[in-house]
Amino acid sequence: MPRPAAAPPARDEEAMLGRALRWLATQPDRPVVDDAATVERRYRRGRWMTVLAVTGGYSFYYTARLGLSVAKKPMIQSGIADAGELGQIGSALLFTYAVGKFVNGFLADRAHIGRFMAVGLVVSAALNALFGFSSAFWAFAVLWALNGWFQSMGCAPSVVSLQQWFPTRRRGTLYSIWSTAHSIGEGLTFAGTAAVVAAWGWRAGFWAPAAVCLVVGLLLFRLILDRPRTYGLPSIAEREGAPEPADRPTLGRLQLGVLRNPAVWLLGLASASLYVTRFGMNSWLMLYLQEAKGYGDIDAGITTSILPVVGVVGTVLSGTVSDALFRSRRVPVLLLYGFVLVGALLSLYLAPPGHPWLDRILVGGIGFAVGGLLVFLGGLMAVDICPREATGAVMGFIGLFSYLGASVQDWVSGLLLESQKTMVDGVPHYGFDRAYLFWVGAAVVSLVLTVSLGAVRRFAAPDAAPPRKAA
Repeated sequence: MPRPAAAPPARDEEAMLGRALRWLATQPDRPVVDDAATVERRYRRGRWMTVLAVTGGYSFYYTARLGLSVAKKPMIQSGIADAGELGQIGSALLFTYAVGKFVNGFLADRAHIGRFMAVGLVVSAALNALFGFSSAFWAFAVLWALNGWFQSMGCAPSVVSLQQWFPTRRRGTLYSIWSTAHSIGEGLTFAGTAAVVAAWGWRAGFWAPAAVCLVVGLLLFRLILDRPRTYGLPSIAEREGAPEPADRPTLGRLQLGVLRNPAVWLLGLASASLYVTRFGMNSWLMLYLQEAKGYGDIDAGITTSILPVVGVVGTVLSGTVSDALFRSRRVPVLLLYGFVLVGALLSLYLAPPGHPWLDRILVGGIGFAVGGLLVFLGGLMAVDICPREATGAVMGFIGLFSYLGASVQDWVSGLLLESQKTMVDGVPHYGFDRAYLFWVGAAVVSLVLTVSLGAVRRFAAPDAAPPRKAA
């Protein structure tokens, strides 16, 4: 008898893809444990693991996408790329990151967060290693664009995990603690990767983070947990005694509601403007100090590393102060941070060369302000006004706006720098007046949009108690 025909390869691939997606998805609920002491003990352990793992894990995500910022000067000096090409490469990552953040934010609401984040970091590590072996512009652009997509698997899932394990009343404090990952990751890059590049060249600046992130990514498989219900623990809503309404909308409808909220759109525009300034500093500050202030590689790296170090202080204080002193009203604290940012940016631009300590104080002021604003505009205020179940969706939506702004920044900044390019003894040098004023202008726009936020609605968690005054 003839043998049965083999399954078509396409079906095998579909089956494999289906298994992979099921593995990445959140697991089924288990029966809730009856013993209150056991529930409390497991919750305490799960919360500690969650906050430490998502904060530490997301910190290392940054080291796998900021290496290009440190390597720009040696790449230009070696003739491997010019400022315009580096701007396009950086813009490629930020564009795919923006789109990926939107898509992966919606997926994160349905995902096993530990597996989701681990896959993103492991693949990102591999792409960094390949980038270090490359020399062609097209290879740089393709690899960095792919890296942007897998980098987008870190932010929204982190916040979803916090929402799954912590109550509403602690949202601002926990969000600000997690947000220190931005500054920790930037500090590790601007200090650690800069030292590696100075010692072994720009290629090592991609290989070293790749090796470290591979190890961290493998650890995340074990350290970041799924939802409490998948371990037989009651959900946060059940622990807080919140009744489940009979006509509760589906997850899809809750996510669609995020897209229909005008306050979320306004937040997105304000965040996009902030990210122009933020990534102007992250991507170009080191080169600015070298070109406009006459810094060497090490001194520029040390001064740039102040940005995220002081940013940690601004980040931690922002959510904590707004929770403790302003009863979770965000706008008053946000405005204070906005004025500090504009003032510090202008002061650094106007300060003459030859005053390194003044530069470092002003860079610290910029880092402090950006660290706090990142907490509010980068997600906390949007999370405050949206349902807990749609956390990933709103983080993805804000992320889309934010990183489209960052992507436009890298492209426009590269063009502005090229427009002020001069050659001295065959070596390119760049004027920063136009690019820097572009970053300052974006900070002012963000501040103006921020002022209008209070007129749209009050930014406080609707399910928190006690009732709050309007922001």
